[in-house]
Amino acid sequence: MPNLNAQLQQYFGFNEFRGGQREVVEALVGGHSAMAIFPTGSGKSLCYQLAALQLPHLTLVISPLLALMRDQLDFLAKKGIAAAAIDSSQSRDEAQDVMARAKNGELKILMISVERLKNERFRRFIAQVPVSLLVVDEAHCISEWGHNFRPDYLKLPQAKAQLNIPQALLLTATATPTVVADMAAKFAIAPEHITVTGFYRSNLHLHIRPVATQDKHAALLKLLQRTPDAPCVVYVTQQDTAERVANALQAAGLNATAYHAGIENERRQQIQDDFMHGRSLIIVATIAFGMGIDKSNIRQVIHYDLPKSIENYSQEIGRAGRDGEQSLCTLLGNREGLAVLENFVYGDTPELAAIAQVLTRIQSETQNSEWEMTIYDVSAQSNIRQLPLKTLLVYLEIQGLIEPLYSYYSDYRFALNIELDELLGHFKDERQDFVRGIFRNAKFGRSWYQFDFASFQHEFPEQRARAVTALEYMDEKGWLRLEVKQMTEVYRVLNTQFDSATLAAQLHAQFAQKEHSELQRLNQMLALFETTTCLSHTLAAHFGDTQAPTQCGHCLVCRGKPAQLPAADSLAPISNYSAFELTAELRGKAPNASVHVLSCFLCGITLPVLSRVKASKMPQFGQLSAHPFAEVRAWLSEAFAVQ
Repeated sequence: MPNLNAQLQQYFGFNEFRGGQREVVEALVGGHSAMAIFPTGSGKSLCYQLAALQLPHLTLVISPLLALMRDQLDFLAKKGIAAAAIDSSQSRDEAQDVMARAKNGELKILMISVERLKNERFRRFIAQVPVSLLVVDEAHCISEWGHNFRPDYLKLPQAKAQLNIPQALLLTATATPTVVADMAAKFAIAPEHITVTGFYRSNLHLHIRPVATQDKHAALLKLLQRTPDAPCVVYVTQQDTAERVANALQAAGLNATAYHAGIENERRQQIQDDFMHGRSLIIVATIAFGMGIDKSNIRQVIHYDLPKSIENYSQEIGRAGRDGEQSLCTLLGNREGLAVLENFVYGDTPELAAIAQVLTRIQSETQNSEWEMTIYDVSAQSNIRQLPLKTLLVYLEIQGLIEPLYSYYSDYRFALNIELDELLGHFKDERQDFVRGIFRNAKFGRSWYQFDFASFQHEFPEQRARAVTALEYMDEKGWLRLEVKQMTEVYRVLNTQFDSATLAAQLHAQFAQKEHSELQRLNQMLALFETTTCLSHTLAAHFGDTQAPTQCGHCLVCRGKPAQLPAADSLAPISNYSAFELTAELRGKAPNASVHVLSCFLCGITLPVLSRVKASKMPQFGQLSAHPFAEVRAWLSEAFAVQ
């Protein structure tokens, strides 16, 4: 075992490990897979960074956000550690340079998004590079029972096996005992190599302040006056709220900026940089802001709206006080936005008929035990949003009906940088004939060739992979410029003889259970905010932390002020509206819209069919978003049953 303390000082300039870090690094250096569950800002990243320097080959890091990669790469560059990323913002030459450095053994750490593993070119490249360790950041995304399940993460254990990576490290700040057990099982991590350091942070003062909606702005201003020259983050649920609150704070003379996914990428990056470097003090943001933000002196995190879950709340308050100084985390709480949060959940539950349609497609489109599909096409045709569609496919994998074989870009086009005769002159004999065949099976437009895979494979059976390799080679040489798009997924269908109606009903029940679980998650969150026992202790207990003090002494509950969140303002009865009038325009453009689709429309929930007819531009879109979805659906069912 190397002298880890000496290495820590040499590479990172730290005199001692933080809690849990040594145990994780020792497990990895000892040849074991491990899991680190540390609070936000407690040094999870250092575990893989130091371990990577002790391991013989490359450490491959799956990171969920570009901003997260950039921050960590900047840190590693300052420490003189050879690290790089491959991401969508890079040019072809930049990505090629990174891959060449990795092949030559010049890199210790390579960071990618999980989606990169679906890229044919990347998979061929990484299969040639020895990898010692697979690191999964935000690893709770692996678990269906986590608060941010991402289907692509579920395939990471399979990727680890296919790439012959001997070890894995899972990192997360928010995992309940159920999620921890699920993650450990998927990666065969022994209990003794799971390190949980606890969730309690004594410098965070947690306050739940019951505030009526009309009083929120005044309460927010009062809070911000407590830290007039300090960085603060104000979290809201929706993009328009971020703009409205930021504008109101600016009108009050405060240095505030809105941040949300509706702002174009370059501007978002500028806003983040301004905040990180102290040019901006107050960020009013949706959850689009935060992952990878490692600013040590944030003095306040304020929830203007309810967060999406206890896990989200824990992550968001965890961005405060990373320097160990006292920081204030306040929720301006009422039940006003609860219906909006519930509506997010309902939008991810596909209709029974939509699930049945996907199953029928699999049965009818399978050829030679293989099914090819694009997520966009199946989503549009079935009216299932892309994320739940991916979840549906994962359910079918788990049931043993399908298994993923590979993915490829089905749309290849290329433009010549040199004359065709000059390009062909770089090849001889059979190779030249093969390249001629590529051009023979490509349709030429004004300046681009569109490669026709179907005609090519008729002439050159079983040689698709060779054609792709040849095009990539010519692109690398600069003889042509290659563009690829339209990811096609190929599955092996293990059984087409299933009863689609029965299976659809089972899968729909599974989604309904997930929906129920998500709604329960919201109820758990409300119960946390109205707890009559120490808020800090109750929050830690949710994550299985039994070491937190039973009384922190500085949350409002400990100070004798437990919260009771005010009810939402009373709404006009839904019966005051006309179901026929509110949905008339949509039904004119989508005459077969089901009650579920109409309900989503009135509650402001997007679906593929609604996007296709530009429903969000209709004045009735989201008109009943403050009403519970279940109530709107029951009302529409009754109205159209009468018809």
